[in-house]
Amino acid sequence: MAVEVDDKDLKAAGAELLDDGRHGIRIRGWEIESRKLSILKSSAVEQWEQKLGTSHLPEMVFGDSCLILKHMNSGIKIHFNAFDALAGWKQEALPPVEVPAAAQWKFRSKPFQEVILDYDYTFTTPYLGSETIEVEAEKKESVEQSCNLCWEDCKDQIDVVSLASKEPILFYDEVVLYEDELADNGVSLLTVKVRVMPSSWFLLLQFWLRVDGVMMRLRDTRVHCIFNDSENPVILRESCWREATFQALSAKGYPVDSASYSDPSTISRRLPVIMNKTQKLKVLGNQ
Repeated sequence: MAVEVDDKDLKAAGAELLDDGRHGIRIRGWEIESRKLSILKSSAVEQWEQKLGTSHLPEMVFGDSCLILKHMNSGIKIHFNAFDALAGWKQEALPPVEVPAAAQWKFRSKPFQEVILDYDYTFTTPYLGSETIEVEAEKKESVEQSCNLCWEDCKDQIDVVSLASKEPILFYDEVVLYEDELADNGVSLLTVKVRVMPSSWFLLLQFWLRVDGVMMRLRDTRVHCIFNDSENPVILRESCWREATFQALSAKGYPVDSASYSDPSTISRRLPVIMNKTQKLKVLGNQ
């Protein structure tokens, strides 16, 4: 989705695009930046495997790609990257999804190799994002520290109506964090999309899994921040996990061919919700 930004819209919103070759926008106390770089090289893959304690990674890991949202006044950064997402996969350690016997041979790297799928080869992650805070150290240098922000469970909901209004889009991007075709047995894909309007920013972190003939899994995290005059903005985060087997979908009369399930946005309502929660974060200035 290519977005042409009108300079008049930027100026009216008090926003400016980032400079120094960076891709992003500065608006209402926020600096939002996306980085899209190439997949990990073999040397980096080995380092990641060692750090994560695994010998398995997705086919395509965009290790230096990320989305960063920084609140300038507080120094808080909410960001999304492949390494932390895979750390979540490793920690959750779901049991492997059973692959039909007729398709197991696709996972072999050599002829007659025995296939042992004793790990979650779908790379399903519970990842909701990463958080750091930039603090002033000695000699007026900035240092980033990991932190756990105080997200509170709430009954508030993201205002979908306001998001559907015809506001100009000042910035939009989609960043792929990792992808695997499951040895031609489906797809495992983690992406994050962001769009910035004059009134707010909104992002969707989405993990999409389809194991052909077996199951589908969709984990969506939506995050929304409405701009106001306060230096202490409130951020809403909705997490919704859905999944279903092809057998269960067939029982409801839905098609079972994989071609019918190439776009998660069009079939999400067919998948039952297994987890849904909303949280809010009050960002305090000058942390």
